[in-house]
Amino acid sequence: MTDFDTIDYFTDPSLVPDPHPYFDHLRSKCPVVQEPHYGVLAVTGYEEAATVLKDSDTFSSCIAVAGPFPPLPFTPEGDDITDQITAHRPQMPMFEHMVTMDPPDHTNARSLLNRLLTPSRLKENEDFMWRLADEVLDDFIAAGRCEFLTAYAKPFSLLVIADLLGVPESDHDEFRTVLGAPRPGANVGSLDHSDLVGANPLEWLDEKFIGYLEERREEPRDDVLTALATAKYPDGSTPPVIEVVRSATFLFAAGQETTTKLLSASLRVLGDHPDIQQRLRADRSRIPVFVEEALRMDAPVKSQFRLAKKPTRVGDIDVPAGTTMMVCPGAVNRDPHRFEHPHEFDLDRKNVREHIAFGRGVHSCPGGPLARVEGRVSIERILDRMGNIEIDADKHGAPGERRYTYEPTFILRGLTELNITFSPVD
Repeated sequence: MTDFDTIDYFTDPSLVPDPHPYFDHLRSKCPVVQEPHYGVLAVTGYEEAATVLKDSDTFSSCIAVAGPFPPLPFTPEGDDITDQITAHRPQMPMFEHMVTMDPPDHTNARSLLNRLLTPSRLKENEDFMWRLADEVLDDFIAAGRCEFLTAYAKPFSLLVIADLLGVPESDHDEFRTVLGAPRPGANVGSLDHSDLVGANPLEWLDEKFIGYLEERREEPRDDVLTALATAKYPDGSTPPVIEVVRSATFLFAAGQETTTKLLSASLRVLGDHPDIQQRLRADRSRIPVFVEEALRMDAPVKSQFRLAKKPTRVGDIDVPAGTTMMVCPGAVNRDPHRFEHPHEFDLDRKNVREHIAFGRGVHSCPGGPLARVEGRVSIERILDRMGNIEIDADKHGAPGERRYTYEPTFILRGLTELNITFSPVD
């Protein structure tokens, strides 16, 4: 039996396949409890998590992506460490991206995306999705089997974001190849920048978008990239190109990653639960709820972090300034005080949209509405064109003995592969 009181959540590989028994153990002790190895306060209760995520005045996002690694570049002093955070922010991981920013810098960075995430632009992007889904499916559907992440989830999610950001379709194949989702049989050749992308995919994206936006500022066109290049801050000032680029490329990278995880988690449910698959086939109106429940059951973000800027209380726990808070969406979304029978996949769950897979507060995922549409469109077309979707038993074991592998990280929750079989439908 695993000793959850001594296990290291951040490094122990035994928690990767299924972290939920560990999360349940933490919650059974207290919805806010200190992790024993790094002094992090783990938040597994729904109300407590909402408190932390919504309160950007008390909790800074400066450590959002790294948590206790590396340690803070300063020793917290006094009852308000805001000035210390400001002074040392450039020494923290990914300080230049909006995910780690606090208002008002975060407000400015996020405002640059408002030119993209308009109802009309999202509708145009959805029209592209319907066409794209069939184009990606066409590449492998006749085989009757596939590794789903490589064949569909990665290229689909990548190209949806590329379209949203206005990447010319003539460049789509380059993006697919460089970012690890090439067309079947594509000649990678000189487009293979995997060494660079493996080290920092945002660096390659930054370079591409700097080129796009500088060109559009010099020669505006009637296109999405021009709208992005000419976006203003709320005060009417023009941001440096690099700040616009960083907002765009972080949306690109984060949107691709999380949607790939959502789609693969959804297909795993269809393959492992034929009854759910049949209910969706019989009633497509249930697909949006299915997508929400897939997000609740397997949130793509497993843990996110905040730093207490000043003393406060969360639930019944005193939180000193300088405390690292670890909000665990995977745990919060299965809090039995909020969701009945939380470990069951329920197509009739009434409050399913209360999950926090997309966060809460000012840092709620700007691409959340986009991901929902990607899930709905993909499931719709997959059910249209794949009959009798099953998990490949040769790859993952028979029902009841399944073997799945997940990314070995404490930050994200996602399958590394998903092999399925199906009957092609003309």
